[in-house]
Amino acid sequence: MKDTATLTIASLLSILLFTFHLADDIIRGMEPGKLADLTAVPILVFWLYGTLVLAGRRSGYIITFLGGLLSLVVPIVHMMGKGVGITSRLANSSGHFFFVWTLIAMGVTGLFSVILSARGLWSLRRERGRP
Repeated sequence: MKDTATLTIASLLSILLFTFHLADDIIRGMEPGKLADLTAVPILVFWLYGTLVLAGRRSGYIITFLGGLLSLVVPIVHMMGKGVGITSRLANSSGHFFFVWTLIAMGVTGLFSVILSARGLWSLRRERGRP
């Protein structure tokens, strides 16, 4: 499978997992569930546009790189402090497994997207240097 197709799939998975995670944050009361939470919508649309419409272009690689970094940062932020383990308020709540699994999966797909985006940008740079 070509790297561009693999990056598209990884980025789409990151977007899907990000929406699951945001919804879970709102349901659990970690986010207020107000109008401000809808700022995620244009960000996700921009990320989706870069993933699908701009695939294989420099701008698409940059957008998917930034989206991958965003997906990678979310689990790190949640694991800081008390984290999501036994001492957190999530420990005895229902759906805890899905919440933690989503965090881990976001980190994996995010890092994978960052790597593939960097490779894509690097290959564009090498192609540009050829006569």
